Amino acid sequence: QVQAVESGGGLVQAGGSLRLSCAASGPPFSILSMGWWRQAPGKEREFVAAITWNGDNTFYADSVKGRFTISRDKGKNTIYLQMNSLEIEDTAVYYCAVPSPHGPALTFSNVASFNLYDYWGQGTQVTVSS
Repeated sequence: QVQAVESGGGLVQAGGSLRLSCAASGPPFSILSMGWWRQAPGKEREFVAAITWNGDNTFYADSVKGRFTISRDKGKNTIYLQMNSLEIEDTAVYYCAVPSPHGPALTFSNVASFNLYDYWGQGTQVTVSS
């Protein structure tokens, strides 16, 4: 069983920055690929970014590419989402998501598939104001 706990959300003006954190526990962190998803009011949950278990590969939704950066800190069992140049459209609840460590590897073809992710955090609110 994997537990994921997000932190770092808040209110920020458009053009500003925030950094989200997700601490994972359960299986060894070193074998966990992890990702970020978000859900805006009235919209479906959508993929934002993901990073493989070894940190060698990262994936981003087109809408955040060049503005957001996902990273991981093995020593702290934590992944981060650095969000720069925030836009009003980035307003959403952001969720940390973890695929089963025994499932398929993250690839460009499956990384944005909701069903790939077995464990979810409780979410953290990000609000971008004008």
